[in-house]
Amino acid sequence: MDETTAGTPLNDEPALPGFAPAPQAGGASPYRVLARKYRPRTFDDLIGQEAMVRTLSNAFETGRIPQAWMLTGVRGVGKTTTARILARGLNYQTADGAAGKAASNPTIHMPGLGVHCAAIMESRHVDVLEMDAASHTGIDDVRQIIDGIRYAPVSARYKVYIIDEVHMLSEKAFNAFLKTLEEPPPHAKFVFATTEIRKVPVTILSRCQRFDLRRIEAPVLVAHLDRICRAEGVEASPEALAAIARAAEGSARDSLSLLDQAIAHGAGIVTEATIRDMLGLADRAQVIDLFEAVMGGRVPEAFALLRHQYDSGADPAVVLSDLASFAHMVTRLKLIPDAARDPALTESERARGLDFAQKLTVRSLSRAWQILLRGIPEVQAANRPLAAAEMVLVRLAYAADLPTPDEALKALRDDTPLPQGGPPAPPPRPSGPASSGNMALATSQPEPRPRAERPEPQPTMRLRRFEDVVALAGENREIVLKTALERDVRLVRFEEGRIEFNLTEGANRSLPGDLARLLQAWTGVRWGVTLSSEPGAPTLHEQAQAAARERKEGASAHPLVQAVLTKFPGSKVVNVIDRAPPEASAEAEILGDEDAAAAHETELDDDLD
Repeated sequence: MDETTAGTPLNDEPALPGFAPAPQAGGASPYRVLARKYRPRTFDDLIGQEAMVRTLSNAFETGRIPQAWMLTGVRGVGKTTTARILARGLNYQTADGAAGKAASNPTIHMPGLGVHCAAIMESRHVDVLEMDAASHTGIDDVRQIIDGIRYAPVSARYKVYIIDEVHMLSEKAFNAFLKTLEEPPPHAKFVFATTEIRKVPVTILSRCQRFDLRRIEAPVLVAHLDRICRAEGVEASPEALAAIARAAEGSARDSLSLLDQAIAHGAGIVTEATIRDMLGLADRAQVIDLFEAVMGGRVPEAFALLRHQYDSGADPAVVLSDLASFAHMVTRLKLIPDAARDPALTESERARGLDFAQKLTVRSLSRAWQILLRGIPEVQAANRPLAAAEMVLVRLAYAADLPTPDEALKALRDDTPLPQGGPPAPPPRPSGPASSGNMALATSQPEPRPRAERPEPQPTMRLRRFEDVVALAGENREIVLKTALERDVRLVRFEEGRIEFNLTEGANRSLPGDLARLLQAWTGVRWGVTLSSEPGAPTLHEQAQAAARERKEGASAHPLVQAVLTKFPGSKVVNVIDRAPPEASAEAEILGDEDAAAAHETELDDDLD
């Protein structure tokens, strides 16, 4: 039987629009799994890889065909299948000798089964060699390819070498490939496939045309599964197909394997309950109920819902993972309302997710995500997963409605009770001094002035302190110089027109000359900047660190802060920020810097009291 006759059983497969099922041997044959039965046969059958198909189509049409391709992507997105389709297109030829526009040219248009097609797609063509690099890693295997590549193909137009999991080859095997891969015979083509592109040497990558096969989006995967179910005469609910698409994580092969299992599990009827029982997943509706209970601080109800799902066969770690996914979905709905149009979402997820997005703040959703993300590994590693999951829910319930520091300070100042849990709602915008100060500061920012291309001399400028020099460097956008003055300069003496300082170890020794040149350009006055052998004062950066430590120690001793630390055991002061009023700069000019700082410190104490 010749190769043309071998492809005839294709017509015996169930027809799927836009998709050619795999061939079967004549007569009664064993059951073929869906992943093999509906494997793509042409470029038109590939789903979710439009960019790659467009590039290959244009390359074949214009004759710009490289000597090697590198296909990379996660498992099940179609790397090996694409390699076989490439081999088929390179060698496509019908029985009468015509192949597209010319019998001697490759083509992507393969309307029927060609002379070599069936043998190529079944991995039994003598001129299309497939090698699994995971089991043939040595240099001897590569030498066999190099020795055989010199000979012309037996019957096809090209010899095509398909090497799967190419990253598994040894270093010597890769090196042996280099010369042949760069200058192969005109009758040889290479197609490499890998899931670990970073393990492939760059010397190999530079000789290949690389294609990154994308994960298949959930809506595309759901539509694909629906077409296959209709072709197979299987009744499947949209919720069940969406659950399969989520579990497959963008892999077409994984989704078809799961669908195959679900058809057998449900005796030809695929429902969401079937998928849930088969994979040990949690009921999506119950996950949303659990999310509502735990974000509302209702721990007994949350425990009961978790226990019910556990008794139904759900893995506690999977339940927490579903909770984290729902928290992420709610956050996306809050920030991107158009995300509700995602067809992969069920009606319950869409409606209740939008409701939660209106009620919950980004702060509480972000905190829930972080707690769940840290809790999932704990549950997976625990000897008692259910107990560990319950403790994660306790942390989540009690943290869901914790007040912000501003709210805690306001509650303590007003002598009102702190929130102890309950259904979260968007808190009113704080109206205390902290909020009003921040708003005033935000609304009083001056509009940015355009930067002059060259600094103009300013003879009237007076620099009374070294800090003024640092500020002037910042105003003129000399960020590198400003950083060096703050971190590398130990000031010895300063007076108008003269600066003397010592440098820290490793500092730029040309700093004095650069500073003198720029100061003259900025002020119109010649400055003398010299290095000194004296140790000098601490750098401005060291002084700022010391001041920050003193502020933190002083804040920790304040009665109001002590009350906060007592209310929240285990808490600590992380940072202290001075709330300077908008008129601080004017006050500094009138009173002087030291007097203004003292007045500001007194005002802060009055605010706290």
